[in-house]
Amino acid sequence: MPHSIDPPDACQWLTQSLLSPLPTPLILNWLFDEGSMTQRLTRLSNNGFSITPLFEGWQPLRDDECAALDLPPASVGWVRETYLHGNGQPWLFARCVAARSTLQGDGLHMDALGSRPLGELLFSEHAFSRQAIEVCRYPRQWLPKDSQIEGLWARRSRFDRGALSVLVAEIFLPSVWQAVHAHPENC
Repeated sequence: MPHSIDPPDACQWLTQSLLSPLPTPLILNWLFDEGSMTQRLTRLSNNGFSITPLFEGWQPLRDDECAALDLPPASVGWVRETYLHGNGQPWLFARCVAARSTLQGDGLHMDALGSRPLGELLFSEHAFSRQAIEVCRYPRQWLPKDSQIEGLWARRSRFDRGALSVLVAEIFLPSVWQAVHAHPENC
């Protein structure tokens, strides 16, 4: 079962120019990095990066996701929720969604990724263009039960290829900041 519910006005996604107050420069650097988070976490973990799938399947998307994908409310989409690990510790929670109407027949097999990072496909496929990165303090109730912490920083962006749009949200767990501080040379 997915770990998401849709409380009204639970999160206001903002671009960097609208963000106030600003987080620390270190956090800003991670939130608005336009490169592959998979590659950055692989460097930080000294190649100890892995993914644990938590949920994959069709379900109605949240209202904020429908709005970001230009879909009517309660549209059905493919949802993939994972933990991104560094050296065996969950560092990020990720939620990736795509509309059923555009995903089926497109050739992007999100349902067959398993423990392979979606970022590998999005960043290796030059036909994808990335839209603006937005950030928020992620609602605790949208997180898996074992990670329900108030006020975690999250970022999301939409990747487009023709009619297909994939929305990728990455939520930074406290353990990633511990690793960043412990190994600044790997950042």
